Amino acid sequence: MLAEADLVATRNALRDSELSFRTFADALPQMIWSTLPDGFHDYYNARWYEFTGVPDGSTDGQGWNDMFHPDDQERARSVWEKSLQTGDPYEIEYRLRHRSGAYRWTIGRAVAVCNAHGEIVRWIGTCTDIHETKRVAETNEILSRELSHRIKNIFAVIGGLVSLSSRQQPGHETFAKNLQQRIGALGRAHEFVRPHSEESRSPDLPESLHGIIRQILAPYPALADGRIRIEGDDLRVDDRGATPIALVFHELATNAAKYGALSTHEGVIAIQTRFVDGRLQIDWDEQGGPAIAVEPNHEGFGSKLMHLSVVGQLGGSFEREWRREGLLAKIVVKQAAMAR
Repeated sequence: MLAEADLVATRNALRDSELSFRTFADALPQMIWSTLPDGFHDYYNARWYEFTGVPDGSTDGQGWNDMFHPDDQERARSVWEKSLQTGDPYEIEYRLRHRSGAYRWTIGRAVAVCNAHGEIVRWIGTCTDIHETKRVAETNEILSRELSHRIKNIFAVIGGLVSLSSRQQPGHETFAKNLQQRIGALGRAHEFVRPHSEESRSPDLPESLHGIIRQILAPYPALADGRIRIEGDDLRVDDRGATPIALVFHELATNAAKYGALSTHEGVIAIQTRFVDGRLQIDWDEQGGPAIAVEPNHEGFGSKLMHLSVVGQLGGSFEREWRREGLLAKIVVKQAAMAR
């Protein structure tokens, strides 16, 4: 058994440790909280009480959930209980009641603290005010939707003008119909490559890699003519990988139509997809376009966008080889990056 002096020293060390933690936590700009292993909230730092304006101790135990917006309470409780059962980190966005009475968007996070035997002895969590960031994101989403709506209207107007002109030029109906279909495909491709939120993303968009590629290339006659070949391994793609990949193919196709294989009637493009050691490799191989004399000496916005999409968003690699017979682009990303 421990001697009386040892017990006193242990209690003093624990008291000093707790005092140091509380002093440290109160100095931080974030709201800090902690719970017992069963999730019973027993500590909040000064920032929590400054933000919420509630009396000390009033949110101990289960009182914390009443601070959330009524529409968020059940969801927050469910996510928290799942973490308590599994030991997984807790992370969720919810609206937290401010001392002013208004609800502000907050992100809550928590991790389990374990002893040497792997047993959870405490949970340490934080709350971070993200209300302004959320408002900016919502404003950007509204602007994105408005811009997309206006662009889609432009496509519709152009299609209408083509139809009107064809009625005034007998014998051009077939040409006009084909052109209208291309314009419609451009509109659908635009809708696909623009950034989407969970609310704005259409459920009708393709969910396979080859489906995405065909959607983006549908406006180009070479696809229907068989001069664009898409072969190899296919896989499911969700919004995590769809937009970056769609942007890359949109830029590759646009450049090919301006300067490469899609700018001539003889040009062909071979797109090969394959899995190698847990990675997806995509080759874009142009042939039959105008001969390339030298590699371009500058990098435009489109090139930067493709690099950002593959390297920045998907954590992969993007290389281009400017051969005389046509561009060869190689994209390599982890297969797991394409879908959750």
